[in-house]
Amino acid sequence: MTKRRDIDAVRNLSGDIWNVAVDEYQGGFLKRRDLLKYAALLGLTGFAASQGLGGARAATAAGGTVRVGLGQPTKAIDPVSVTDPASIGVLSQVGEYLILDDPKDGLQPKLALSWEANETASRWTFKLRPGVKFHDGRAVTARDVVASFERLVDPASGSSALSAYKGILSKDGAKLVDDETVAFDLDGPNSNFPFYVSSDVYNAVILPADYAGDFEKNFNGTGPFKLESFRPKQGASFVRNEDYWGDKALPDRVEIKFFDDEQAQVLALQAGQLDVIPSTTRLELAIEGNPNFKLLSVQASSHDQVHLRTDQAPFTDKRVRRALALTLDREAIVKGLLKGRAIVGNDTPFAPIFPSADPSVPQRKQDIAEAKRLLGEAGVPNGFEVTLTTERAYDIPDYAVIIQNFARKAGIDIKLNVLPQDAYYGSATFGSSPWLDSVLGITDYGHRGTPDIFLNATLKSSGAWNAAHFNNPAYDALLLDYSKARDLQAQRLVAGKIQTLLLDETPAIISYFSQYSRIVSSKVEGVRFTAISHLLLDRVSFVQA
Repeated sequence: MTKRRDIDAVRNLSGDIWNVAVDEYQGGFLKRRDLLKYAALLGLTGFAASQGLGGARAATAAGGTVRVGLGQPTKAIDPVSVTDPASIGVLSQVGEYLILDDPKDGLQPKLALSWEANETASRWTFKLRPGVKFHDGRAVTARDVVASFERLVDPASGSSALSAYKGILSKDGAKLVDDETVAFDLDGPNSNFPFYVSSDVYNAVILPADYAGDFEKNFNGTGPFKLESFRPKQGASFVRNEDYWGDKALPDRVEIKFFDDEQAQVLALQAGQLDVIPSTTRLELAIEGNPNFKLLSVQASSHDQVHLRTDQAPFTDKRVRRALALTLDREAIVKGLLKGRAIVGNDTPFAPIFPSADPSVPQRKQDIAEAKRLLGEAGVPNGFEVTLTTERAYDIPDYAVIIQNFARKAGIDIKLNVLPQDAYYGSATFGSSPWLDSVLGITDYGHRGTPDIFLNATLKSSGAWNAAHFNNPAYDALLLDYSKARDLQAQRLVAGKIQTLLLDETPAIISYFSQYSRIVSSKVEGVRFTAISHLLLDRVSFVQA
């Protein structure tokens, strides 16, 4: 009876859309944590906080310096154009978003206190947190928020977020309502829009309206730390922001050192010179079984997408595309390549962690006999030769070899062309990018809290990252239906259709969704991070010997 009374108490907090989610929770289709995440999506931040999300923090002593190792930023650190993990790690000490997409608790209010949509989800209105100041002492107002987003959607600004906002938010879409209220008029209905102004779009840091692109001069943000010193190619240090709007940071300082080599990072960690470093499979082996270190992980929607160019031979025939996908043993890849720190994918961007994913869609499994049958039906019974082009990064070269070996079982001969990252991405435009122009390739995609960006940017006919050159009007129409769906049942119904279509067409192979990890000294507690490389250190404390 207690659960029934609890359900009745929350059922009418926000109308029919919320009530559908409550029904799904009651019916066992939605976990409690996912229900609370959905509450945050709808702007029911007060309800989410009342259930123990985003507010309660254990008391602990302040002080000390957190020492962090990161790779080298690829260019000047500018929130508008940043793309690399090291720069995002630095930026997250000082910069903040309207909303934080917390890996455990979902959307949490930061510079926005609340948000709500109109009936069609084509306009979203955000109430801003009062009393927030930039590090230079100026108050944050709605004008700063409007200018920040207008900058991100301006093709002339050099924004790295243009592809994320394409078809979602255009110039003049952000509107000033009053000093503490901003409205977004979208290009079309989108029930997941709060994710687009959250940390999921890592460029969406709120900056002063008069920002001139000189971020490295002062790192002027609103975050819990502010700049002490910055040394290009060497590192940066930050001190506690005593004027921070929220709970003051526990550490006195954060010290970040840039490294050219990942092995040097683990050696510095082992020598006691660092407290936190990024994680790779090779580095994890170096600290395995050592009680002085721990591996922290969060499940993510990160994945390495294999694109099959649908407009060029041999992949113009969907039977050939499906045949290649059927050669992969996904469970073996997760267990072997990723040491079990991933979940199996089903060749669509709908990771199982997304509540809108339809779990009833059958999971694709290895079937060499069926792969050979499809190749014969497609007129290539003896297989074919093809070149797989990809980037020399992370575990991707090893993954390419695994694909090569599995494909050989069906007679498919894959030649590997592994390029440095810069060469692989080229200009990141069609016609001058091995990523977007190759017949077969592997590209890493970082975590997002919703599948929308993957669905639109990588597979929509007009998608900026559509390396498969997939042009399918039925798919594009389903995307529109998905964006209009106002509750989880409606989203899941459309998601199932999208998942089924993509399995049939197979413009891409997604065989796993990775966890995201950091290696941390056992002497520190409270290290938090997102799967998009944000490093949240304001709650770090040190274990006393």
